Amino acid sequence: MKNAQIRNIRTLSLVEIEQYFEELGEKKFRAKQVWEWLWQKHAMSFADMTNLSKDLRQKLGETFSFPALTVNSTQYSADGTVKTGFKTFDGHLVEGVLIPTEKRYTACVSSQIGCSLSCKFCATGYIDRKRNLNFDEIYDEVVLINQQSERIYNHKLTNIVFMGMGEPLLNYKNVLKAIERITAPDGLAMSARRITVSTAGVAKQIKQLGDDQVKFKLALSLHAANDAKRHEIMPINDTNNIKSLIDALNYFYKQTKNEITFEYILFKNFNDSIEDADELTKIYRQVPADLINIIEYNPIDFARFEKPSEEKTEAFMRHLDKNRVNARLRRSRGKDIDAACGQLANKESH
Repeated sequence: MKNAQIRNIRTLSLVEIEQYFEELGEKKFRAKQVWEWLWQKHAMSFADMTNLSKDLRQKLGETFSFPALTVNSTQYSADGTVKTGFKTFDGHLVEGVLIPTEKRYTACVSSQIGCSLSCKFCATGYIDRKRNLNFDEIYDEVVLINQQSERIYNHKLTNIVFMGMGEPLLNYKNVLKAIERITAPDGLAMSARRITVSTAGVAKQIKQLGDDQVKFKLALSLHAANDAKRHEIMPINDTNNIKSLIDALNYFYKQTKNEITFEYILFKNFNDSIEDADELTKIYRQVPADLINIIEYNPIDFARFEKPSEEKTEAFMRHLDKNRVNARLRRSRGKDIDAACGQLANKESH
């Protein structure tokens, strides 16, 4: 049992926990109790498992680790958005956001501590990637934001978006395993159709999602409709150009028939012209995308970008509409607490 000394209990399957209890000479149903505490009753420590004897809880604590996320800070926006700084067992900070609207209660979760992609308009892109989040840490983010939603709004989460810190497809296994637990009947039992994974565009992994027959929705952060401009703001475009992404998205759709959306942030005098809208329309025509989310830019301290004028934004939207492009303008939420799109940088922790 030596290697089990430091094993994170949440990496064990139910069968493995059953084996552990059998070896201890304990009844098999104890395993089920522990499993429920881990994935359904959301214990954050062995001490929380109150229907187990003190002796048994102590044994578990000596044999396994239980590295749960803890809430480090909470900020409340005037518009109802809540930003939480979570602390990992090894002292890193990562942020998640609860976004309430009339009909939806959405958790925006992070998949990495920092990010390696260095997108020029995103605060997280200016922080080095420290490490990937483990699947159970991502699960904890959702659990803790769901508890917040129930406490503040008396409503469970309705949606989850992987749009926080990090690139989900560069933490592929943990993201998929977290979603498996979030959607499992003996987990959070959420529908995969209510989950959207957003990627800056890793073509190979987008195809992998298709091969893995995932059930969740996919969003591509496009932000520029030609390679020259995209290359300028998103270094990932060097190895994943727009054509390769169009091919990957078509493959993903062929395999899964899941909903695809494009994300497109408008930057003043960069990608907000009528020509840009035409190029965007061309891309939209080549992929069975349901929607383009046109996103307001949220300025950050060290980036040179600005938000276009209302007139320019409206002209852009009108042009897309005229071309029968299903596009929606997303107004930003949580700007006053740096919780809006592209602003997550653990600011309050520095």
